[in-house]
Amino acid sequence: MTSFNDFGLVEPITRALVDEKYVTPTPIQDQTIPIAMQGRDVIGIAQTGTGKTAAFALPILNHLYTKRLRPEKKSCRVLVLSPTRELSGQISDSFRAYGRHMRPLAVALAIGGVPINRQVRSLAHGVEVLVATPGRLLDLVNQRALTLNQVEILVLDEADRMLDMGFIHDIKRIVAMLRKERQTLFFSATMPQEITRLADAMLRDPARVAVTPQASTVDRVEQRVILTDKSAKPNLLVEVLKTETTDRVLVFTRTKHGADKVVRALQKSGFGAEAIHGNKSQNQRERVLADFRDGRLRILIATDIAARGIDVDGVSHVVNYDLPNIPESYVHRIGRTARAGAEGIAISFCDHEEAPFLRDIERLIRMSIPSTDKRTGERPAHRPNQPNEGRGKGRPNYRGGGRNQRGNNGGGGNGHHAGGGHRSHNGGSHQGRPSQNSQQAAAPRQEATTGEPRDIGNVTFLQGSGEPRRNAGHRTR
Repeated sequence: MTSFNDFGLVEPITRALVDEKYVTPTPIQDQTIPIAMQGRDVIGIAQTGTGKTAAFALPILNHLYTKRLRPEKKSCRVLVLSPTRELSGQISDSFRAYGRHMRPLAVALAIGGVPINRQVRSLAHGVEVLVATPGRLLDLVNQRALTLNQVEILVLDEADRMLDMGFIHDIKRIVAMLRKERQTLFFSATMPQEITRLADAMLRDPARVAVTPQASTVDRVEQRVILTDKSAKPNLLVEVLKTETTDRVLVFTRTKHGADKVVRALQKSGFGAEAIHGNKSQNQRERVLADFRDGRLRILIATDIAARGIDVDGVSHVVNYDLPNIPESYVHRIGRTARAGAEGIAISFCDHEEAPFLRDIERLIRMSIPSTDKRTGERPAHRPNQPNEGRGKGRPNYRGGGRNQRGNNGGGGNGHHAGGGHRSHNGGSHQGRPSQNSQQAAAPRQEATTGEPRDIGNVTFLQGSGEPRRNAGHRTR
C-alpha cells in the first residue's frame, strides 16, 4: 500500500491520520493492517520504532467503529498489555489520537505508580479500550473492579520484555480469564523458545509478519569509546558535554543510585540535568520526559529500566556512562540517537572492569569501536580482543560469525528496554564466551530489574528498505 487510504479504514480514522500528517504506511503497518482487519491472529516480529502501535491500533479502531456495542460495566472490549508504564501511556495516547473523531470512544489506562481508585472509577461503566501493565491489571481484577470475559481483541506488545521482566506467569493467568473466541495480536522483538510456546498456546492459525531492515541502528550512529578510570567518569562526562556540539543528550547508567549521583555531579558543575528511573513517581517521570521531549531539558540521565518510555526525536548524543553487561542493551541504547532515520553520536566510557562488556558488544555488532585512552590509574592496560583489529574505523565487520552466547545472566525483574540490534545472517556462530569471563572481577551487574533479552538468535526486525524508523506512519515535512 502507498497510502493509508488504500486500507479501507473508516472516514473518522483516515481524517485523524490526516491530522497527524501520516501519509505512507511503514512496512509493518503495510503488512499487518490488512490481515488484522480480516480478524486473523497475527504474530509480528517488531523492533521498537517500526510503527507497530499504529499497525494494531488502526484495525482495532476500525473494528470498534464498524461493530458498535456498548461495553458492559467493569469490562473492556479491547485489552492491550505492555510491559511498562511509559509504553502503556504512549499506546493509550495513540488510540486517543487515531480515534479522536470517533464518538463515543472510552480509552482507559491501568498502570502502577499512581493511585488505583481513579482507574477503578474509569472502568465502572466499561470501556472500549484498556491499556494496562500486567501487575496493575491483576490488581483491578482481584479488587473486582474489572472482568475480562468480554474481551474481543487482545494485544500483547513487547512479549519478550514481558518474559524478561518475569511477567510470563501473569500473562498466562490473564489469558486464562479471556474467552476463547477472540482475536490476538502478538508482537515481540525476539522469539525465544518460551515466547514461541506462549504464542502457540494463545493464537489460532496466526499470520506471521516480518520485514528485514535495510540497515541497522549501528550503521547510522558514529560510535566512540573512551577508555578511562572509574573515578574519572564524572569529570569526563563534564568534559564531553563542554566539548561536543549537542542538542539533547541521553546518559545511561547501570543503577538508579548511579543515575541520581550523576545528576548531582552535573548540577554541581552548572549543567541542568534530571534522572528517570524506577524509583521516581509516575508524575515525576512524565514531567521529566515531557521537558526532555519539548527541549526544556537537554540532559536526561536514565537506567535501562526506564528507557522503554524514551521515544524522542532529536537526541543528538547518547553517552554510556556505564557500559551495559548485556550487549543487546548497547544496541538499544545507541538507537535512541538514530530515530526516524536520523544519524547520531554514541560515546561510551569504559573502565578496566567493564572491558569484558566492551568485548562482548564488539562481537555482537561485528565491529571494532574506535577508542581513545585516557586512563591514568595503575590498572593494567587492558583492551578487549578486537573482532577485526586493524580494520576498525567504526565500520561493521560482516565476515562470518553468529551471535555470542551468554551464560546464565539473570534477566528477570520488572525493568525494561527495547530489544536487540541488527544482526548479519551470514551463518556460522561465535564460540561461547571464554570461561575466564566468569572468573574475572567484573563491574556490578546491571540491576535485576533491567530485563534484557537472553536469546535473540532467531530475531528478524521489521523495517523496510529505505524506510525511516517511526512509531507510527511517516510524517510529511
